[in-house]
Amino acid sequence: MALGEWGEAVAVAWLLRNRYRVIRRNYRANRGGEVDVVARHKPTSTLCFIEVKTRKSDRYGRPALAVDREKEALIVRGAMSWLRLLDMPDVAFRFDIIEVIASEPPEISMIEDAFHLPPDIFY
Repeated sequence: MALGEWGEAVAVAWLLRNRYRVIRRNYRANRGGEVDVVARHKPTSTLCFIEVKTRKSDRYGRPALAVDREKEALIVRGAMSWLRLLDMPDVAFRFDIIEVIASEPPEISMIEDAFHLPPDIFY
């Protein structure tokens, strides 16, 4: 199993233990865009579009640093596609990042509301 796949599996297990319902993994939109994990946070019913970043260590910085503007745009496109499928424009949603460091045991941290929609996005 590749490091990224392993990290995603670790992140999903963490989400399930922390009151999230995982709806979909590796969502790919027809016109581009991707989301690693789509989940609902059970206490709030917030829809979460989650990017998982896995690294062997944080020697070169935190994994979340790899989520640049270009990556954010891919995630936003995937999320907007998902929301159009739902046809529920008023649903509460956010963009999160889960960092996984492949140590023993794995180090997992979640950044809620890691970034927001650009102001010129309509769905």
